[in-house]
Amino acid sequence: MSEPAGDIGLIGLAVMGQNLILNAADHGFTVVAYNRTVSKVDHFLANEAKGKSIIGAHSVEELCRNLKRPRRIILLVKAGDAVDAFIQQLLPFLEKGDIIIDGGNSHFPDSNRRYDELKEKGIYFVGSGVSGGEEGARYGPSLMPGGAEEAWPHIKDIFQSISAKSDGEPCCDWVGPAGSGHYVKMVHNGIEYGDMQLITEAYDIMKRIGGFTDKEIGEVFSQWNKGVLDSFLVEITRDILLYDDVDGTPLVEKILDSAGQKGTGKWTAINALDLGMPVTLIGEAVFARCLSSLKDERVRASKLLPGPQIPKDAVKERQQFVDDLEQALYASKIISYAQGFMLIREAGKTYGWKLNNPAIALMWRGGCIIRSVFLGEITKAYRENPELENLLFNKFFADAVEKAQSGWRKTIGLAVSYGIPTPAFSTALSFYDGYRSERLPANLLQAQRDYFGAHTFRVLPEAASENLPADQNIHINWTGKGGNVSASSYQA
Repeated sequence: MSEPAGDIGLIGLAVMGQNLILNAADHGFTVVAYNRTVSKVDHFLANEAKGKSIIGAHSVEELCRNLKRPRRIILLVKAGDAVDAFIQQLLPFLEKGDIIIDGGNSHFPDSNRRYDELKEKGIYFVGSGVSGGEEGARYGPSLMPGGAEEAWPHIKDIFQSISAKSDGEPCCDWVGPAGSGHYVKMVHNGIEYGDMQLITEAYDIMKRIGGFTDKEIGEVFSQWNKGVLDSFLVEITRDILLYDDVDGTPLVEKILDSAGQKGTGKWTAINALDLGMPVTLIGEAVFARCLSSLKDERVRASKLLPGPQIPKDAVKERQQFVDDLEQALYASKIISYAQGFMLIREAGKTYGWKLNNPAIALMWRGGCIIRSVFLGEITKAYRENPELENLLFNKFFADAVEKAQSGWRKTIGLAVSYGIPTPAFSTALSFYDGYRSERLPANLLQAQRDYFGAHTFRVLPEAASENLPADQNIHINWTGKGGNVSASSYQA
């Protein structure tokens, strides 16, 4: 009997799976391909995979039989029950030390569970974020693997070979333990929600306040893509705005203004609330999509609810208007990434994960949807200080936001005065102003909580006295009528 030839197996021959297989074959790896509908395997081998180092399997057993040890198997199937079902099908044909890699968009708690369950059986589980869409999978995605670190030496060469490259470095490195790879992919998708919302707000401001045509806005994005905003999403926005339908009118104008979502942005916002992290921009981006889906209500509201009229000459200096908007977009993007890394940092503390922050930024430099030039500066910032508390504490980003402030504030002020919604721009600035405030009005809020619910408060160290001692939870009988018994929790 001949020795197994397969370097890696892949289950799931949808677009992403097929392209990832072709990518791996191009880099000299022999891939064993399997799909639940086995006719897809034969069709793939006879067409796209013809002549390449790709072996077809017609059963899970055949897939495993054709793989070198330790067996390395990537699942690119729909997140949820399908992943668990395939894992159960694989287990009878695996041995201790074999590796199962979930490359789908799984929720990180599921990856935590699978990591623990497979660890008990001696199987190494890796949950890997994969970003970059169809083109990324074919020519170089961003890969974010995490889980059983023992698996990394066995998959490192394959993963780093097929990943995108940035300045010669692979956009793939080990993230951390358990479900951390899928966690980082979740935050990536959340930031993607924020970036897209910011771009649409800039588009809306130019269109409604500036009176720009779609072609003119497309040219603005074209110019922005040559500077600090150089990124994949700015690039595709340019292409979209310059694309005409067959009748010669911009296709974007014919698209229903009701946005869909698959849930990863919502997962990020919920997790931020669970961890007590103010990831406000991603949250607003999710809510903006929810608001957009209320199309019928918005149509009725547009006829009932008044707002300011926008004069035709609202913008006197077009270039200054565009420059201010560019700075608003740039500063808001910085805030979004700062919030994203705050969340990742807190997750590391909460879940006991030692995370590779410089590598995470590098993984996002190329291949993925949020790839942009300034991610190089984020990589640099974390390489200089892996324990960096906040991106805004790095000189490059602090200086960039300081320079952008005037245009940022003017842009939001203009939008507010003319009734243009800017939830992402506005929350980014509100976060910045809150973060830089030595004192916030939460002192009054704590007093209110103690007044109505005896939830207690603490006093400022400099204001401590005999009747208001420091470092103690204090309850005051505010009216003289209530009791002196406080609630059990300061955080309630």
